[in-house]
Amino acid sequence: MAEREQQAVLVKEIQARFDRKVRENEISLLEYWKEKVDQVAALKPEGIAALQMHVRKISDSMANRIRILKREQ
Repeated sequence: MAEREQQAVLVKEIQARFDRKVRENEISLLEYWKEKVDQVAALKPEGIAALQMHVRKISDSMANRIRILKREQ
């Protein structure tokens, strides 16, 4: 096998691993936030204000995580 063919195979393997890792990370992320939303959905809030407070709390958590990730770049 020529060196270029070996490099092409290696690049494909690395890309496949990278894609798999990105997909795993996305699944993990979605599972985490789905759990948070499910917790709010399971609550029996005393009105729209209580529900809004819980949703705002999730939104604030997400915004904080985004800030942390952007700072790490």
